[in-house]
Amino acid sequence: MSNSGPVLVVTMIDDPTADLVIRELHGRGVPVVRLDSGDFPATLSVVATITPHGIEGTLSTPTRTADLSRVRSLYYRRPSGFSFPHLADHDARFALTQARYGLGGVLASLPGCLYVNHPHRIGDAEFKPSGLAAAVAAGFRIPPSLITSDPDSARAFIKDHGPVIYKPLSTPLYRNDAGVSCTVEVREVTTEEIDARVTGTAHLFQQRVDKVADARVTVIGDHVYTVRIDSGLLDWRTDYERLTYTPVQPPPGLTSALHRYLAHFGLVFGAFDFAIGHDGTWWFLECNPSGQWAWLEPETGLPMVAAMADLLERKPT
Repeated sequence: MSNSGPVLVVTMIDDPTADLVIRELHGRGVPVVRLDSGDFPATLSVVATITPHGIEGTLSTPTRTADLSRVRSLYYRRPSGFSFPHLADHDARFALTQARYGLGGVLASLPGCLYVNHPHRIGDAEFKPSGLAAAVAAGFRIPPSLITSDPDSARAFIKDHGPVIYKPLSTPLYRNDAGVSCTVEVREVTTEEIDARVTGTAHLFQQRVDKVADARVTVIGDHVYTVRIDSGLLDWRTDYERLTYTPVQPPPGLTSALHRYLAHFGLVFGAFDFAIGHDGTWWFLECNPSGQWAWLEPETGLPMVAAMADLLERKPT
């Protein structure tokens, strides 16, 4: 594959992180084709054939066309979902599945392409129980954790490991009665709050880490950027105004464990969250395979945008 091929960036229209990376690539003269798979088929079209050399054909937007056989890398960020509002429900469901397995299958099968990250591998890594199990196998320490739909088991876990926090297993946005978008918060939970509602679905409970700070560790290819976050908050993502950032060196053994974790899922990028205990232990909380990271660069001076552009350009390091 020629190194002159484009970088394909798959994301929604409002993505400041992608904007920064695309601007850096443009400054280097690297061709970029940006698209939102949710624009298919209204303003995005695909023509693909299966040949002895793999997928060949084109993806076309109103302003760009990508030769599928020459895509050097695909940066899979946060595309919007497929939507067919003009169709009846049963027709829309059919069209959505055809788009997902058709266009989605093409995007997942580009020959010689570096995926950052591959959409199927992102899907695998987004399952929190899988991530926690992989973290243990990679050598991280995790807080005692329980996934359950049984109230008695939840109460016993809280009694044995309290204080305990409740964490959603996934974080889809939903609207409250006032029509405001929100998510389920991470918070401490007591045995008195556990009732029959727990039987309604699966829940994740974890022992609360007695922490002095948090850490966000961003892995971009071979580069590891470690930032200590001081806030005094249970979940630092609830109030960015209270955060202070300090670039730090990772503790011994952490870097190799990070790469073991990513290799387990076939990832080349990951945004890891840790809680730093009073005794200096780094407790693994989660890894987001498509997490945010660019806001840290102006706060710390770490050259993360350039590192991501190097990776997508496939520039030797």
